[in-house]
Amino acid sequence: MGAYLQPLDHKASSKNPGCFLSKATCAWLACGFLSLALLHLLCCSPAGTQRAALSPLLQYINNTYSFVSTVPGPPSAEETERSCNYAVGNWVWAPGHARRYNATECNAKESHDCIRNGRPDTGYLDWRWQPAGGCPLPAFDAAAFLSAVRGKHVAFVGDSMARNQAQSLICLLSAAFPYRLLYRDTGPGPRKHNFWRYAFPDYDVRVSFYWYPFLVRATGKAEDERVPYNHVHLDQPGDRWAADADIIDVAVLGAAHWLLNGAIYYNGSVVIGAHNAPAEMNYTGIGYAWPLRVAYRAAVERLMSTAGGRPRTVVLATFSPSHFEGKSTNDPTACAKTEPYKEGESDMEWLYREVRDVVYDEANAARARSGNDSATRIEVLDVSKLASMRPDGHPGLYMHDHPFANGKTTEGMYSDCLHFCLPGPVDTFNEILLQILRKRR
Repeated sequence: MGAYLQPLDHKASSKNPGCFLSKATCAWLACGFLSLALLHLLCCSPAGTQRAALSPLLQYINNTYSFVSTVPGPPSAEETERSCNYAVGNWVWAPGHARRYNATECNAKESHDCIRNGRPDTGYLDWRWQPAGGCPLPAFDAAAFLSAVRGKHVAFVGDSMARNQAQSLICLLSAAFPYRLLYRDTGPGPRKHNFWRYAFPDYDVRVSFYWYPFLVRATGKAEDERVPYNHVHLDQPGDRWAADADIIDVAVLGAAHWLLNGAIYYNGSVVIGAHNAPAEMNYTGIGYAWPLRVAYRAAVERLMSTAGGRPRTVVLATFSPSHFEGKSTNDPTACAKTEPYKEGESDMEWLYREVRDVVYDEANAARARSGNDSATRIEVLDVSKLASMRPDGHPGLYMHDHPFANGKTTEGMYSDCLHFCLPGPVDTFNEILLQILRKRR
């Protein structure tokens, strides 16, 4: 039988298919007759008849077009955040992408103002982060950021990398909107960068930075670099920021580097252990991961306990690794690269994986403790991979004012291979932060 019908004459030979055609042939013939009918209608019929006959067909086409044309356009911030993983991706060439402000005009820390300090190569400003999967990371929009936090207080709490991001945000915002410096610590050296607060009156927004490299209260080296050790009280959130917790609407917490370096840890007045303490002190070694976990938990719980039904967003930032890569801090060849790493060129995940995992674990634990009805939203700002791929974005020797001018010797001169130039790759941290803040609760 196959594709043919049996002939009506049952006595006829099965080899004679008669006058029947295959289904495919019939379909082609039907299409041909329909085309001829439409052609006759268009060419030989009065206009009124044409409209009456074609009206159903035109309505069908119009309905189909309307369906297609109403498919949503580019995704909203909420849809983008849900569909994009900003934590993984690659740096792609984008000339001028990071040339957004003059760091000298926005009170950036002098050692991060690489252009002012004479860095001759500026190619590090010509790259943008492209998340994996092809989804876009929009360039920073100052108006969108200030709209997302209108009437709110944004506070960065943590170490010098948290300060690096906070100063980046001030520069990005002040390049587009007027601002006022409300307060800054006074004193010699770096003290003036330990606490400050700016206001953006057009949106009634305040942005603050609190220097607490362990998030919790610490004395010793954290307060005075001449002191050899840090004494860290894991049961006490940093007193200055904790006192302001009631007025913080968005908190960005970032710490890890100082915990890696070591400290003596306390619960109340009792020493519970140490990390990288001299052997003669005979303290129990507790590593760095557990104290980091406890510090994040203490900070998050303090912010959650003071919310009182007030909507609040707490963002836990992951570790941004340095690029000394085995060289000493006074080696002038440290972090001398002029382009980002390509995928697989340098695997630093072994360095930041454990610290990053602590942040994710504590974020998930905080969500579980708070439940779905909590006014506090917990988010993670994962910058570890994108930061690890930018050895070119650090000040290096250009943390100093024109280090090679007038025959200066760079022997023994400290290189900064931890913080980023402003402007520079750290601005991308705030591009991702903007997408987090625009996401629906």
